[in-house]
Amino acid sequence: MSAIKQIKPLGFPWETQDPFLFCVYHRDLFPEGNEEMGSDPEHFNGRMIGQDFTIKDGWRMYHGQQVPGFPQHPHRGFETITVVPEGLVDHSDSMGATGRFGHGDVQWMTAGKGVLHSEMFPLVNDDKGNPLLLFQIWLNLPKRSKFVEPHYKMLWAEDIPVHKTSDAEVTIVAGDFEETKSLDTTPDSWAANPANGVAIWLIKIQANGTLKLPIADKEINRSIYFYQGSHIMVDDQALNVQQGADLYADQEVTLKNGNEEAHLLLLQGKPIGEPVVQQGPFVMNTQEEIYETFREYQRTQFGGWPWPKEEFVHPREKGRFALHADGKEEVK
Repeated sequence: MSAIKQIKPLGFPWETQDPFLFCVYHRDLFPEGNEEMGSDPEHFNGRMIGQDFTIKDGWRMYHGQQVPGFPQHPHRGFETITVVPEGLVDHSDSMGATGRFGHGDVQWMTAGKGVLHSEMFPLVNDDKGNPLLLFQIWLNLPKRSKFVEPHYKMLWAEDIPVHKTSDAEVTIVAGDFEETKSLDTTPDSWAANPANGVAIWLIKIQANGTLKLPIADKEINRSIYFYQGSHIMVDDQALNVQQGADLYADQEVTLKNGNEEAHLLLLQGKPIGEPVVQQGPFVMNTQEEIYETFREYQRTQFGGWPWPKEEFVHPREKGRFALHADGKEEVK
């Protein structure tokens, strides 16, 4: 019996299975930055500024007006897990927290009952390009946790465990890989309970190498996303780059790589199994809860925006850091 349930192309965003909502893959080869750490306006010709999601010259502005990225916007009812193998992200939110992270860091944010935040991509290099590689994974919250207090946690690159074999490396954002244990997640996350089997792994396999995936419980939903390389064999079935596959988690699977280094993302977890009603940045269980969320957001703005700009960025020379809502600061 094949370990593959189905193979599908990677779109924008990537399709995921419960407990995940979706995954967005950003690969942008941004140019050198100007004084505001944005792109020179001469590069804006032919772009729909404020809604620029079409790759032109290797990059996009997204919702940014001056700096690429996502100016302040609300979320409720789920978590964002932002994995940044390359480049930098400036985060700010309505709790008064802020920071700069990247170069392998991960930010895990529980939106809970509601938060405003921004994610900007500052072009800190003014003498060379500013490449960005980023995955934003939306992980649902069960009904009992949709109104928890917002919270975010940094998983710094220096601390994230890496499982190594003779042919491969697995960067473990969540979920243990054999004897290699993951860091703790946010406390209210579906991933915080090991019984839910949530795993987020970045997999790198050298040319002509192999990697055997550990067996998980039958009820676990497991997907792989092949985003860089040429081709791999999933047992005896071929998977080409820019394809993904849903797998049976309780079956042993060996990934056999072709003649180029391969990079994949693996997402897995026990399904929450509750109704999902999503409208834009809000994810609840019923349409009435969505209506109420819109009414509350219009009334309260989830506490309002405390920063001087909607696309707030830190000074160019600022390093990686996180300032939390309770005043605790982490500096890297």
